[in-house]
Amino acid sequence: MATFGVLVGGGPAPGINGVIGAATISAERAGASVIGMLEGFRWLMQGDTSHVAKLTTADVSRIHLRGGSILQTSRANPTRDPRHLETVVKSLEQLGVDHLITIGGDDTAFSAHRVAECAGNRIRVVHVPKTIDNDLPLPHGIPTFGFETARGRAADALRWLAEDARTSPRWYFVVMMGRQAGHLALGAAKSAGATLALIPEEFRESPLRLESVARVLEGAILKRIASGRPHGVAVVAEGLGERLDPADLEALADVERDEHGHIRLAEVPLGKVLRDQVRRSLAERGVKVAIVEKDIGYELRCAEPCAFDQDYTRDLGAGAVRSLLAGDSQVLITRQEGAIVPIPFATLMSADTGRTRVRNVDTSTESYAIAREHQVRLEAADLDDAQRLAAIAAAGNLRVEQVRERFSGICR
Repeated sequence: MATFGVLVGGGPAPGINGVIGAATISAERAGASVIGMLEGFRWLMQGDTSHVAKLTTADVSRIHLRGGSILQTSRANPTRDPRHLETVVKSLEQLGVDHLITIGGDDTAFSAHRVAECAGNRIRVVHVPKTIDNDLPLPHGIPTFGFETARGRAADALRWLAEDARTSPRWYFVVMMGRQAGHLALGAAKSAGATLALIPEEFRESPLRLESVARVLEGAILKRIASGRPHGVAVVAEGLGERLDPADLEALADVERDEHGHIRLAEVPLGKVLRDQVRRSLAERGVKVAIVEKDIGYELRCAEPCAFDQDYTRDLGAGAVRSLLAGDSQVLITRQEGAIVPIPFATLMSADTGRTRVRNVDTSTESYAIAREHQVRLEAADLDDAQRLAAIAAAGNLRVEQVRERFSGICR
């Protein structure tokens, strides 16, 4: 009898339970047994095989409707030490696991790849891509599960904040989760009709200066004031924090990093830094604007999945079992045009870093151009129109020449 192991790594995302449930049901119907590993690789890499749970159809029949993960999750990283990889493989073998399904983002995908290499042909391994960041290198137009639920919930929050901003004239600077890519920030902002959204992919300078980001926000505020609407919602992708010039983050030198060496972006007060910078710049010229900074991210990760993710994750979980039973290993499970298509791990790895490639927002697409077109930003056309330019100058207590000098670098 085949024995399937299932584990979850990284941060939560809506739909995890759908994968676990569908995989369990499909495996059991194929005559296999299923063991859930609690807290990802955490206990396996310590050689502790007691933190597991036998899963049956009765245990999982309705869990696809729930948020969170019945197996919990962790960011434990077995790739840092070859001994940990070997211990993971030994632990799985002690449990009788010969087929492993990992559920997670780019870090978990890399860990699954290394575990499969270490195990050789003894354990088949497939990975199901999960992240609300939508940044795994799937084929164009195919989201990672959890993204659509997170985008919908985030868009709701932005709509409510926009109404609050209009009712009590103020601005919100909303920092949206997304470690390296701006998919969630842009997608939620576009859906909700937020005033503007700033994502890492739109900025070419490296390192990125804080002042460049602040100028875009300040320009949008002045343009709105000039049009008689002294309020708005600006969405800022948290990944901008990793792009900023270290000189601009000197005060944050002791910020925590996770097990994979990434800055814990939740510990970087990006919204506060931008709020203070913009508010100070405006106040120097006597322009008073109420700005509230807010983070959105953790509220989305364990939400109940939307209908799309409920459906999607059941296909992915069942597809993972089918692929393993068909002899596949070291592949990422995808759904393309209604079919389960395994993608080899090797094609997902960056030749430069040896790690999983990141899918960034493609700013050359028509979809991105439309998103930008519907945002409120200072544009080159504003500087070329004498009437609009004069109104913006008045809103910022600036001379016309000062507006051109201050904002020409951020206008296109």
